[in-house]
Amino acid sequence: MKGRTAEAAGHRVLVIGAGVTGLTTALCLRREGFGVTVVAEKFAPDIVSVVAGALWEWPPAVCGAHHDEVSLARSKEWCMTSYEVFSLLSKKPETGVFMRPVVFYFRQPISQRPRDLAKMNELRDRVRGFVHDAGLIEDSGVNPAAGMRDAYQHVAPMIDTDRYMAWLMGQVRRAGCAVVQGRINGPLSRNERYLKAMFGVECIVNCSGLGALELADDDMYPLRGALIRVRNDGATMPPVLKAHCVAHEQGSAEQDMVFIVPRGRSTLLLGGLTEPHQWSLDLDLQAYGPVREMLGRCRDFLPALAGAELDPDEPLRVGLRPFRRDNVRVEREPGTCVIHNYGHGGSGVTLSWGCAEEVSALVKGAVGEEEPLRRLVSA
Repeated sequence: MKGRTAEAAGHRVLVIGAGVTGLTTALCLRREGFGVTVVAEKFAPDIVSVVAGALWEWPPAVCGAHHDEVSLARSKEWCMTSYEVFSLLSKKPETGVFMRPVVFYFRQPISQRPRDLAKMNELRDRVRGFVHDAGLIEDSGVNPAAGMRDAYQHVAPMIDTDRYMAWLMGQVRRAGCAVVQGRINGPLSRNERYLKAMFGVECIVNCSGLGALELADDDMYPLRGALIRVRNDGATMPPVLKAHCVAHEQGSAEQDMVFIVPRGRSTLLLGGLTEPHQWSLDLDLQAYGPVREMLGRCRDFLPALAGAELDPDEPLRVGLRPFRRDNVRVEREPGTCVIHNYGHGGSGVTLSWGCAEEVSALVKGAVGEEEPLRRLVSA
């Protein structure tokens, strides 16, 4: 029947997790007409989504690579959905989304790096403002001693996660989702019947990140990251208006990534750190060597940062990227009405809208809905 919605048919969904993945999924489901309850143990600012560098990237991201081509192909579709949504959201200042140039640098000509060449050729016609020019190195003020030999630039979403997560939660609440603080324990497949009865739902969507270690009995692990926050208001150095990235070299044991990204209107993020299987968040900017080295690496790369002044209120943020050995999982668990959406690693923001849209389709199929999905670019 025309105009029929999932809610009119009585369909309700439980979304577990209130990070960028969980809240985006909840909002997409609610906009499709589902009744939605979000349950999470923690909310922003006490979640990794707020720590995220939140630079949109064509996969694989600079902080880590996918391990199989099937997952990589799906991620490319998801990230383009997000690119278009973020492009529209950037027109609304309250969202904290900005469209800015990002430059990716390479230690050899890209023509000599088959993976990077393939990645560049895939994204060049999909993004705005693409330029491939080694002259970007000098034009951007990169230290010649850094040894960069090639570069390309394009326009990408860059998200102020504090503002964005607050905006996203506001959208979720205004859309009519119920938000509950609580902890879900044990494998979802085993506790499905109990959770459905407890929350009055027909379907469960797992957006728990590292929580999938328990909830999905899956092989998750953290990739610890840290970002130094400095003032970017022009007071102590020329403002940095575009992002600068050098990817971690695959197979290298060294911390060699450079990640310099403007955050909002007055903050600059300096990174990055990739430490697998490290769970502690208790790092000190002065006492922890890899973080000090990270700051030095960024200053050496971009000499304009010599005068950078640390954020006096919060100079360092540390978070655990939720990696999965088999990469991102977006699928329905066989024999259940449990749908998983986790394992995004360092690309949670980049993949958020695309994955959420696919989850909406999976939920529709799970509850027997036949209405076509509406595109969510009007978010």
